[in-house]
Amino acid sequence: MIDAIKKLREKTSAGVVDCKKALRDAGGDIDKAIEILRKQGVAMASRKIGRAAKEGRVESYIHLGGKIGVLVEVNCESDFVARNDGFKTFVKDLAMQVAASNPLYVSRVDVPEDAVKKETEIIKAQLTGKPACAADKIVEGKLTKFIEEVCLLEQPFIKDPGLKVKDVLTSMIAKIGENIVVRRFVRFQVGEEI
Repeated sequence: MIDAIKKLREKTSAGVVDCKKALRDAGGDIDKAIEILRKQGVAMASRKIGRAAKEGRVESYIHLGGKIGVLVEVNCESDFVARNDGFKTFVKDLAMQVAASNPLYVSRVDVPEDAVKKETEIIKAQLTGKPACAADKIVEGKLTKFIEEVCLLEQPFIKDPGLKVKDVLTSMIAKIGENIVVRRFVRFQVGEEI
């Protein structure tokens, strides 16, 4: 049992008591215990989301020989977490994500209604002659794709495309135990129109 707890702690960074309880609930199966801990982590993270995050860090990232630069601000609840290596790595990864994927907004709620309406009009104009029921589903699907492209938290994470950035954020909140908020970012590219 001690070896299983040790392995589970290495894989999840969860506490000893949590690992022991998860292993007991999973009947000693490490994979099932990992799943239990992940579910608990997501539940804990959702409770922390409303808490104030006034500490954090601003990270920079320069790419392509100085052709693309990014500044990103990510907030947390304490200075202790802001200095944590795992948090620093997460913020750096977000800066690389912005450099690589060029999102326009942090989250879905930041997308202006005008941008959604404009995109809807463009999609509908492309669908002339399609049956109404099919056109509605196509518009819905293409709008979802549009949101995934322009919102940082909705994009596939560059280090693990099977996860969205918001999933990685939720996992960081669960792991660190504090609310984390991606506050803002700015991306500069040499030669782009001002």
